[in-house]
Amino acid sequence: MVEIQHKEGMFYIEKEGRRVAEITYVPAGEGKINANHTYVSEEMRGVGTAAQLLDALVGYARENDLKIIPTCSYVVAKFARGSQYDDVSALK
Repeated sequence: MVEIQHKEGMFYIEKEGRRVAEITYVPAGEGKINANHTYVSEEMRGVGTAAQLLDALVGYARENDLKIIPTCSYVVAKFARGSQYDDVSALK
């Protein structure tokens, strides 16, 4: 398991001092954030890294009573596939 770090606008993973994965968000009005970008380096792909970052973002949204507007293609696809994100989706 990798350590996911958080700073305003981003959840990310660093490895040997360099960022190897991130999911970013920006404020989008009262009680909403826009999940606008996901990046996972080649070395971190195929092991669920993007899903772990999304889980961190969703947890943050739930803890802070925020709704997520998915504009990043990865987040759009994940939100469309199942109902586990309905409580944080700004589209529902």
